Amino acid sequence: MKIMVGYDSSNVSKAALELAKKHAKAFDAEVYVITSMVGGREVAREEFSRAESDLEYAETLLKEDNVSCETRLLVRGMSPGEDMVEFAKEKEIDEIIVGVRKRSKVGKFLLGSTAQYLIIKAPCPVVAVK
Repeated sequence: MKIMVGYDSSNVSKAALELAKKHAKAFDAEVYVITSMVGGREVAREEFSRAESDLEYAETLLKEDNVSCETRLLVRGMSPGEDMVEFAKEKEIDEIIVGVRKRSKVGKFLLGSTAQYLIIKAPCPVVAVK
């Protein structure tokens, strides 16, 4: 089994990571921890460094509990939702775990919602954690 976790070091993504760890142990699964960034010249190098550091933390947390994992920083010019759906298709992911933040309807309309996009477009079941 393959599990993908959308990770950005927020509290809800840390909760998603913890659930992924439990599922990985229960189903003897491999975990892919993903951070997606649109990229481009306007993104400061510090943001990429911070994302890489966050992924290293997630990898350490999983490997301490003997969970097989791989981390990926995706910078492919797509929105995070599109990027993660494409990655899930490419790797034939069986389950996606993503953290959700409470936002107003207007906030979702203006800013979009990665979790909402994943729930609608993912090729596999999506577990939302809050």
